[in-house]
Amino acid sequence: MARTWSTPALAVLCGAGVLLLGGTGLFLAALFLQVAPSNALSQRYRGPIDQLVYPEFEQNWKLFAPNPLQQNLSVDARVQTISPTEHVTTRDWVGLTAQDIAAIRDNPAPSHLDQNMLRRAWDFYDSTHSTQDGTVAVAGERGRLAEEYLKRIGLQRLGRTPGGERVLQIQFRLRTAAIAPPSWSAEEAPAAVADRVLPWWPVDETDYQGLG
Repeated sequence: MARTWSTPALAVLCGAGVLLLGGTGLFLAALFLQVAPSNALSQRYRGPIDQLVYPEFEQNWKLFAPNPLQQNLSVDARVQTISPTEHVTTRDWVGLTAQDIAAIRDNPAPSHLDQNMLRRAWDFYDSTHSTQDGTVAVAGERGRLAEEYLKRIGLQRLGRTPGGERVLQIQFRLRTAAIAPPSWSAEEAPAAVADRVLPWWPVDETDYQGLG
């Protein structure tokens, strides 16, 4: 026997359905306006939209994002060491990014540090050091903190006494290689690998404090 609903019950169910659909629509519209480019509607209702979205439903992506990164970036480091007989040696470059890639590849649960620490450290450095006319302008205390952060990562990776000798200074290099376009694309072939070599940074005992 089929169940029948009374008129008041149907009215309540229909009303509840309309409210749920309407609320869902308004919520999705608020999310859309929060991630969409600024416009008259989002500016007018910015306060209510932010109250609804933040912090539980914050979006960390952009709806109309630019083209994805079309370059491979890798960070290398090398050190100068001094022997007990005062002989100074410049060591070979060590691929820090290559170490991270090797640790991530074929790993079903890669470490967050392997995936992000070096990349974020370089992004922090790059955002605080503007390059103009071949010179680097350091952005105050944040710039010095970015240098110290990158330096300590490099020292931790390369060790305290490479080859049994004390480290005098450390240097970093960013290698940028454009990703080749697909065969069906009309884009031009990428340029050769470009290097950005940072100056030598002196190293002393304080740089090793707290490093494992």
